[in-house]
Amino acid sequence: MRALESQVLVDLNRVRVQHGLSPLRSSPKLSAAATQHSHEMARLGYFSHSSADGAAFWRRIERFYPSSGYHSWSVGENLLWSSPDVDAEGAIKMWMASPEHRANLLNRSWREIGLSAVHSDSAPGTYHGLGVTIVTADFGARQK
Repeated sequence: MRALESQVLVDLNRVRVQHGLSPLRSSPKLSAAATQHSHEMARLGYFSHSSADGAAFWRRIERFYPSSGYHSWSVGENLLWSSPDVDAEGAIKMWMASPEHRANLLNRSWREIGLSAVHSDSAPGTYHGLGVTIVTADFGARQK
């Protein structure tokens, strides 16, 4: 799954540059937030920006990517779940085909990204016991 995460970043940055935008830097803190969320969704069988406890996505991300000490702070999130063999090109195509996800990918204010791809051979709940790959992309920008 690390190869998928790396290739999503490469492909996403290529799309951003093609649209005259700055490439995104990988953030370990945003990656930790994305990883926690992807694993939770796969384990508990749900698909939502909200956490399993109902907390808003930005609250979850803030635990990993704090706002304190910064003059401005903003975050966003893209999610997808697909067949286990989804590749980076397919993930980017799905997001670009959705107006809301496309807007996140092409948001000029984002500076950093955390990516997590998780595979489950038999995910419960929403996934009906199927094999799936879940990808979380957490975007961030903060200034002192």
